[in-house]
Amino acid sequence: MKKIKLDIVGLSYSQTQSGAYALVLGEVSGRRRLPIIIGSFEAQAIAIEIEKMTPSRPLTHDLFKSLGQAFNITVQEVIIYNLVDGIFYSKLICYDGKKTVEIDARTSDAIAVSVRFECPIYTYEFILSTAGIVIEGNDFVYLENINETPEEKTHSSAAGSFTSLSEDELKTRLQQALAEEAYEKAAKIRDELNKRKSS
Repeated sequence: MKKIKLDIVGLSYSQTQSGAYALVLGEVSGRRRLPIIIGSFEAQAIAIEIEKMTPSRPLTHDLFKSLGQAFNITVQEVIIYNLVDGIFYSKLICYDGKKTVEIDARTSDAIAVSVRFECPIYTYEFILSTAGIVIEGNDFVYLENINETPEEKTHSSAAGSFTSLSEDELKTRLQQALAEEAYEKAAKIRDELNKRKSS
């Protein structure tokens, strides 16, 4: 079966399931999107790596990467190979320099690992035609509010931005947010610092 390459194009709080997140994968050479509902821990693990943040202690997926590197094992690709009763099935294709091994994994974990090993994500046509949706217009990219509930989102947007703080205050708050593992807050502070550097 021909594999179809996917990219991560969106990650946001799920509007349909409380406490869950919607991970949206996009067909690289097309306009179809594959939405997958994942848990908050996996959503945070994916967002942290995409945003290139360093947690104070290694997360589970970071540990998996370190273990793989210590024994010269690489993850070559992730394949979302089946869809049964709304559940996606995935596998990691691993290589140790001598043999290739397929390891079964939850799709959310497989993708959290794939962003750490910077390996491609694939699926098959029958999965995209069954569960995919076609997006019209411009692509969307959002990695926001990973640590917040809908009520907290409203509160945090009302609480204001970091524009009134000095650069030193922002740096202090950034370190505090990282220490508290408040990665979404850290991302917003980092963005404000980057905005000031570029202006």
